[in-house]
Amino acid sequence: MTSHRITLLAGDGIGPEITAVARELLDAVSVRHGFELRYDEQPIGGAAIDATGEPLPPSTLEACREADAVLLAAIGSPQYDSLPRDKRPESGLLGLRAGLGLFANLRPVKIIPALAGASSLKPEVIEGVDLLVVRELTGGVYFGTPKGRVEADGHVRAFNTMAYSDFEIDRIARVGFDLALQRGGRLCSVDKANVLDVSQLWRDRVEAIATDYPDVALSHMYVDNAAMQLVRAPKQFDVILTSNLFGDILSDEAAMLTGSIGMLPSASLGSSGPGLFEPIHGSAPDIAGQDLANPMAMVLSAAMLLRIGLKQNAAATDLEAAVERTLEAGFRTGDLMAEGCTQLGCRAMGEQLLAALEG
Repeated sequence: MTSHRITLLAGDGIGPEITAVARELLDAVSVRHGFELRYDEQPIGGAAIDATGEPLPPSTLEACREADAVLLAAIGSPQYDSLPRDKRPESGLLGLRAGLGLFANLRPVKIIPALAGASSLKPEVIEGVDLLVVRELTGGVYFGTPKGRVEADGHVRAFNTMAYSDFEIDRIARVGFDLALQRGGRLCSVDKANVLDVSQLWRDRVEAIATDYPDVALSHMYVDNAAMQLVRAPKQFDVILTSNLFGDILSDEAAMLTGSIGMLPSASLGSSGPGLFEPIHGSAPDIAGQDLANPMAMVLSAAMLLRIGLKQNAAATDLEAAVERTLEAGFRTGDLMAEGCTQLGCRAMGEQLLAALEG
């Protein structure tokens, strides 16, 4: 029997609740498809700070490096906001991405028909939306140096550096073009080349890489226009390729096309080694421990883990189908609740997902 090792990072807030649901479904689908999953649970974020004083203990990073794939739920809590920035939970996530060399973040946005009425946009605008945001993950303003604060002449000035090298742009561009070839053959590169030198280099390098992909239709769009176009006419997009900061913002905006950020999974990949799979929502500390969380983005992240990380395509398809069947049956968590539907908590939604999987 094929065996896969998964490092589980439940993290903070609602993380343990949605991890429990995903693990139960992963266990069920692995039995159905005849492979074994071995789990290694490790702390990260606030949970790791409480246990070790560090948001990313060396033992957690090493366990992730040794895994076949990593499933992360969520990190962060306001209780850690007073800590130095490098000791906060978010630094653990940035360190994990850098430590695993995860430079490519894939965020699919696909409208599930049963949720067409959940979006704040008109159904005719969002019906049929199926796009993919490809976000560069280990460069740009989040990692650039110098950064910090200085005091001079009685004033405090803070600064960060947005920087990209040509090789960083080239490798993420190739990921975007390769994925466009597998999808609709269209790639829109989003930048701010009319203002930023770093964006002009981004555009120059994307244009250069495009010569190797004659079957992909390349377009460019400034990030402010892209933000507007996502809510005006989202069906125009197939693959959106963009930098770390812009991708962070645009993918959260795109999430609301589906009706809730609680529906969107993601995959973070490098040139080699295990991928990291996680929902794009946060730790939601305001509802943690109250059985109110939506576990579906976590379950869909587990499906991406199966498909991309473990090459278990049939099992991934089963998980995705279970989500769709559960929603079609009218079951909703509070963030998706609509008239005529049945509202469930996190655990009960997990039970319905399991019933849909086994039905």
